[in-house]
Amino acid sequence: MSSTAPPVEPPDTTGPSGETKPADSPLEIYRHSSAHLLAAAVTELFPEAQCGIGPPTDDGFFYDFLVPRPFTPEDLLAIEKKMAHIVKQNRPIERRLIPKPEALELFARKGQTLKCELIREKAGDQVQCYTMGEFIDFCLGPHLPSTGKIQAFKLKESPSQSYWKGKEGNPEMQRIYGYAFFTREELDAHLRKLEEAKRRDHRRLGRELDLFSIAEETGAGLILWHPKGGFIRMKMEDYWREAHLQGCYDIVFSPHIAKLDLWKTSGHTEYYRENMYAPIEIEDVEYQLKPMNCPFHITIYRSHMRSYRELPLRYAELGTVYRFERSGVLHGLLRVRGFTQDDAHLFCTPEQLDAEVVRVLDFVTMILRTFGFDRYDIFLSTRPAKSAGTDEQWETATRALKGALEKRALPYVVDPGEGVFYGPKIDIKIKDVLDRAWQCSTIQVDFNNPNRFSLEYIAEDGKAHQPVMVHRALLGSLERFFGVLIEHYAGAFPLWLAPVQAVVIPVADAHHEYAGKVADKMRAAGIRVQVDERAEKIGYKIREAQVQKVPYMFVVGKVESIDPAVQLVSVRHRTAGDLGSGTPLDEWIRKIVRLTAERATSEGEQPPTPGGVS
Repeated sequence: MSSTAPPVEPPDTTGPSGETKPADSPLEIYRHSSAHLLAAAVTELFPEAQCGIGPPTDDGFFYDFLVPRPFTPEDLLAIEKKMAHIVKQNRPIERRLIPKPEALELFARKGQTLKCELIREKAGDQVQCYTMGEFIDFCLGPHLPSTGKIQAFKLKESPSQSYWKGKEGNPEMQRIYGYAFFTREELDAHLRKLEEAKRRDHRRLGRELDLFSIAEETGAGLILWHPKGGFIRMKMEDYWREAHLQGCYDIVFSPHIAKLDLWKTSGHTEYYRENMYAPIEIEDVEYQLKPMNCPFHITIYRSHMRSYRELPLRYAELGTVYRFERSGVLHGLLRVRGFTQDDAHLFCTPEQLDAEVVRVLDFVTMILRTFGFDRYDIFLSTRPAKSAGTDEQWETATRALKGALEKRALPYVVDPGEGVFYGPKIDIKIKDVLDRAWQCSTIQVDFNNPNRFSLEYIAEDGKAHQPVMVHRALLGSLERFFGVLIEHYAGAFPLWLAPVQAVVIPVADAHHEYAGKVADKMRAAGIRVQVDERAEKIGYKIREAQVQKVPYMFVVGKVESIDPAVQLVSVRHRTAGDLGSGTPLDEWIRKIVRLTAERATSEGEQPPTPGGVS
């Protein structure tokens, strides 16, 4: 499949105000030109439309428009048809420099008052514009030489709403998204991937599998866990606690609110205020709903003087936090207002820091592998413009993170300026089955909070020294990670996480008693099993179990129940289909118990071998 880029004009890196910008990649130029193609089509079909901005995106482009009425699906079909017509015309895309007064007059004459606003704010004496026939846009560029170079694009089915300049209170815009690739084959492959992502959407599967809901009565961004979803969450938590206890962590618990002064000391009111809810007044004292767990763990640490012999201390908590998110960015389980972080904070001596970071990195990769993730994008985020601490502290912390990644030979990308205010961090984005990256795990080194809270330990020299603090999350949050799990497995959770591992299906009423005995024996072995005694056909019951993503279906009838002492079953798997008829129940029990204990992420599609476990 070819990915050859069409020829483009040499990138112009000087903006209308004389500023410089990074050179765009050929694909970014292609997609930016596609955004202009969209704007040209819209303004020709809807002359009253005002153009906002139209940048490239990771898989295409979008453009914002101010229009008297929302676009309809029929409008979008007409716009896409017009875009194809403009491509066929092969209109030149030409760069023009226009004196600022003349440019303002030109755009005002076209009714493009939003463009006039941008020109006043951003342009220098000469305004850089690009034309596409009669269409003209104020733009830094660069662009393709002509519309005929745009070969593969597709508009999304419906527009979305946005605000002019992204600020509430400004005019509401209609945002049209599109996909753009160099070849039709690449575009078609991407559209198929999007269809598969739609099939795996955790919000749809959450409803169909009865896992969770978000109710208007409780509020947006707040999750209600249903019994099946609650069970899966419990299994995740049980494993998390087991792994942490084995990893020499101490489990702690902290309250949901604290006095506002605690957050002032930690620096959150200074650096994180926009993500926090308004304080709550209780008996004339201001309290804060917690956005983080770290100040509580710090308070536990300083509950008494520590010795170097106690360090490192590792406090872990499944702590629910609350952060202000605007309703427009909330997204099922992936972006919520209240969520449970799988949080931990490590307190160590400076000499222990390097080893602790390596240890945490190993712990992260082990936990992620257990849930079926072994591919990552790793980023080392460095000091942001707004930060606390000395240059020496930042250099020491960054060196420890970099050293751990290199010691474990994990490839990473430096992400300049994306650290948190108190220190640099490692971000690990897991790759799912569709090759999408999800931010989950993070490791952050912090010299700032130990200083703010005057943390100390008595060293070997008998003097008080300041410890180093490491913030660490593995799954990120249970809500977000659960959403990722749903989409990664398309709701067909690994056997050890499945809320129902097997369903016993009697062929007729006469076989209900035998089905009950089969289920009882499975329950006694710790298998999560149900019996489907409904008066429905066998095919319907099997389809229902498959829709509910139940791993195993045990069908029992006359053949299987002929000798109750032997206890035979006929088995189907949710994806592999028929795994054999008249096989011994005991062999399947052993297999399911073993796979559950191993936390296998693939059950294996073969039946047990006769006389033993496969």
